[in-house]
Amino acid sequence: QVQLVESGGGLVQAGGSLRLSCAASGRTFNSYATAWFRQGPEKEREFVANIGWHGGSIYYADAVKGRFTISRDNAKNTVHLQMNSLKPEDTAVYYCAVGSPIIATMALMRGYSYWGQGTQVTVSS
Repeated sequence: QVQLVESGGGLVQAGGSLRLSCAASGRTFNSYATAWFRQGPEKEREFVANIGWHGGSIYYADAVKGRFTISRDNAKNTVHLQMNSLKPEDTAVYYCAVGSPIIATMALMRGYSYWGQGTQVTVSS
């Protein structure tokens, strides 16, 4: 079992930055890939970024590429999402997830077994 707790959300003006953190408990965290998803108002949950268990393979959704950076610290059981140049359309609840996705499921919810409760990010224009 892996328990995940997100933090770092809040209200920021467009163009600003936020750093989200996902703290994990459970001895097997370091063997899982970790991803961030988000769900905006009246929208489906969508993939944001993924990082392999070793940190060596990273993928981003086109909408955030060049603005967001995902990283992990296995010694601290933590994954971060640095979000820069935020836009109002980035407003969403951001969820951390871990699992063992294959390439085909890396950007899909069903690729991940454990989910956090989410943290709200609101970007004002």
